[in-house]
Amino acid sequence: MKTIFVLNGPNLNMLGKREPSIYGTQTLDDIAADCRKAGEELGLAIDFRQSNHEGDLVSWVQEAGGAAAGIVLNAGAYTHTSIAIHDAIRSAAPVPVVEVHLSNIHAREPFRHASMVAPHALGMICGFGPLGYRLALQALAARL
Repeated sequence: MKTIFVLNGPNLNMLGKREPSIYGTQTLDDIAADCRKAGEELGLAIDFRQSNHEGDLVSWVQEAGGAAAGIVLNAGAYTHTSIAIHDAIRSAAPVPVVEVHLSNIHAREPFRHASMVAPHALGMICGFGPLGYRLALQALAARL
């Protein structure tokens, strides 16, 4: 069974409490459970993680380069600022990465429009709430 790392960045541990009008009412635990269910349906093992620390995300992307068949990455605010995560994704190639955002980052503040992840991602899914994670897993399963 192929393993997909589902990696989540800063403040995503606050889902369900943080700005529900933007991010919805589901918790990260709810999303993790849905990802595991989708993984079972797709024949994928899911390794689901979250950290508020950029270095953890960098280390996990590097780890995925040798241990995973793909990565679903919601880097949170680091999407827009982290050259380190950008470089880690490059070093993990050819492991495919699908970038996910709960909100439509292109319909928000201008500083959210740029992504340091996108140049090296297979694709980006944004604006569909927690469904985006399931869509990302489906996209990876189809690609693999």
